[in-house]
Amino acid sequence: MSSLQVSKVLNNNVIIGIHPDYQEVVVIGKGIGFNRKSRDQISLSAAEKMFILTNQDEQEQYKQLIPQVDEKLIEIIGEVIHDIEGQVNAPLNEHIHIALTDHIAFAMKRKEQGITIHNPFLYETKEIYPEEYKLAESAVRKIRDKLNIDLGSDEIGFIALHIYSALTNQHISQVKEHSQLISDLVQVVEQTLDYKIPTDSLDYSRLLTHLRFALERIRRGEKVQEMHKLDKLLNAEYPEMYMLAWKLTKIMENRLHQPVYPAEVSYLTMHLQRLQQRKDES
Repeated sequence: MSSLQVSKVLNNNVIIGIHPDYQEVVVIGKGIGFNRKSRDQISLSAAEKMFILTNQDEQEQYKQLIPQVDEKLIEIIGEVIHDIEGQVNAPLNEHIHIALTDHIAFAMKRKEQGITIHNPFLYETKEIYPEEYKLAESAVRKIRDKLNIDLGSDEIGFIALHIYSALTNQHISQVKEHSQLISDLVQVVEQTLDYKIPTDSLDYSRLLTHLRFALERIRRGEKVQEMHKLDKLLNAEYPEMYMLAWKLTKIMENRLHQPVYPAEVSYLTMHLQRLQQRKDES
């Protein structure tokens, strides 16, 4: 039966091992590190979960992080990541092992100290990343059931962004940056229209979805088909909404440091005009 060699024991349930095929791997298993020493041989069947940290920096970060985190939490986060992989049926960026462990451990410490961090774009996250939000809800529920600590809905939003980051191979800072940008753009719309868009309305959901896809198109450098006739018509018919759309695309350009195709203005104008009509009807 295949076995691996112990390279470093991080705690009773986590070791770094030398795998016959993959070289250095992180191995998680109940009691797998107990009484183990470097160079010991362990049967592969003893490993409940195993993952490869191919990036050298990631390996070092993980080795430093694990001894600082409660062993029961590491076990639960391992289950959470395993559940996510099973449900999305897609590979997750390996950084999630570090990012999620670090984030949740810190969130739990804050909770114990009575420190609450408000999530400024919770509504946006729930609307834009519904699948990731459901997975994050499940993660927070598992932590509550097993550790009797309820991290709350603000943390569900933050964890959802980490899951989205791992699924799309985007760095979490970029994901947060996009969520913050969408939140800021909505604020500009509300201030200009002097209209608080109901967060549970279809209009709000549509606007967020449109902004999200616009940011994704800009990030990928995806060209949007020009609509010259429609562009002229919208500019003539709805000059105020056209100007607001133009302003929003300029904000996107400045924040993303990437060009925005003019056709985005036309698409946005139509959404904004619908909001203007909704305001007039209310």
